[in-house]
Amino acid sequence: MPSLPLFLARRIYRAEGDRHQVSRPAIRIATIGVAIGLAVMIVTVSVILGFKHTIRDKVVGFGSHIQITNFSTQQTAIPAPISINDSLMKAIRQVPNVAHVAPHTDTQGILKTDDDFLGVAFKGIGEDYDLSFLRSCLQEGELPTFSASKSSNRLVISRSMADKLQLHVGDKVYAYFIAYDDVRARRFTICGIYQSNMKHFDELLCVTDRRTTQKINEWADDQSSGLELQVKDFERLDETADRINRIIKGQPDKYGETLASQTIFEAYPNVFSWLSLLDVNVWIILALMVCVAGFTMISGLLIIILERTQMIGLLKAMGARNSTVRHTFLWFAVFIIGTGLVVGNIVGIGLVLLQQHTGIVTLDAASYYVDHAPVELNLLLVAALNVATLLITLFVLIAPSYLVSRINPAKAIKFE
Repeated sequence: MPSLPLFLARRIYRAEGDRHQVSRPAIRIATIGVAIGLAVMIVTVSVILGFKHTIRDKVVGFGSHIQITNFSTQQTAIPAPISINDSLMKAIRQVPNVAHVAPHTDTQGILKTDDDFLGVAFKGIGEDYDLSFLRSCLQEGELPTFSASKSSNRLVISRSMADKLQLHVGDKVYAYFIAYDDVRARRFTICGIYQSNMKHFDELLCVTDRRTTQKINEWADDQSSGLELQVKDFERLDETADRINRIIKGQPDKYGETLASQTIFEAYPNVFSWLSLLDVNVWIILALMVCVAGFTMISGLLIIILERTQMIGLLKAMGARNSTVRHTFLWFAVFIIGTGLVVGNIVGIGLVLLQQHTGIVTLDAASYYVDHAPVELNLLLVAALNVATLLITLFVLIAPSYLVSRINPAKAIKFE
C-alpha cells in the first residue's frame, strides 16, 4: 500500500478539477524546463562524444595507436631506419591488447606536373597493412594491393593534392627525391584519391608500396621507418604502451639502433589537448541545463505550495506532520520531473538519431575536420544524465519545501 505522501501527491497531480488554476501553467513550465534541459544535455554529450571519437579515429587511422620507431627519429625528426627481428615481432604480437602490427617506410619528395609542384610525404606500406581507414576515406579510384617486395609505382593521393596539381585517377605524375646530393625521379600512376578532411594529413601524405620507399631511402629489405600498432581497447592504451616499452627496452636492432615507442597522444599532443578542452564545454553546458531545470522546478513548487495553502492547513489540522506535507510536495515534484525526463529523452534521443541517420546538420570541413556533426549515442551516459537530473533537482527542492512548516493551520483554514 502506498504511503500517505505518495497517495496525496498522485491525487493532486492527476486532479482534473483544477485545470485552470495558476499552478497548472507553472507545472507545464517546470515540465518543459526539465525536458529542454535533459534534451540539450543528451544532444550535447552525444555531439561531443561523436566529435572527439571521430577526430581521434582519423588521427589514429593515419598514425596508429602506438608507434615503434628509431629513438633518434623521435628526438631529432631526422628519418632513421629500424629493423625488427621475428622474435621481437612475435613478442609484440603476443601482447594481449595488440590487435594489429604492420611496418611502414616513409620518405620525402616532390610531386611535379607541367604547371605546378608540391612537396609531400610518401608513406610506404605492404600487404600486411590495415587499409580499413584509408578505404573509408577513398573518394575516387581504388586501393591497390600494396607490396613490401616489389614496386608497382601506384600512388594514392589526397583530394587536396589532386586539386592543387590538377590530377585525376589514371594520370601519370613524376616524383623527385633528393638524397645524398642526388636527385632521383620516379613516375607514378594515380590509382586513388582520398579525403579525410584532416588538413594536416591531406596536404602532406600520399601512399605507395613499401618497397618503393625502401629503394628511394637506400635501406635494406628488413629496414623500415617504424611499426604501427593497433590496440583492441583504447581505454587500455597506456597499459599496453607500458608493456611494449618493457619488451623493446634495452634491445637494439641488428644494426645497433635504439628502439623507442610513443602513443598517439605523444605523437600528436596538440590535437588531443584541443579535444580535451571540449570536456570543459560539456561540464559548463550540463551545469547550465541543470540550473535551468532546478530554477523552473523551484518556482513551480513555490507556486504550487502557495496555491495549496488551505489544503496544507487542513492536513495539519487533521494531524499531519510538517514532514508528511513536505514529502507530499516532493513526491509531486517527482511526478513533474519524471514527465519532463520522459519528454526530454524522446526529444533528445530523437534528435541524435535523426542526425545519426541523415546528417542533416552540416559543418565546414575546413574548420571542423568533418562535413557533418558527428553524434554518438551512449545509453549508459543517457541513463546517468536522467538519474543525475532527478537527484540534483530534488535536492535543490528540499529547502523550498520547508515553506510548508511556515503555514499556520488556523490562519490557512480561516479563509476556506
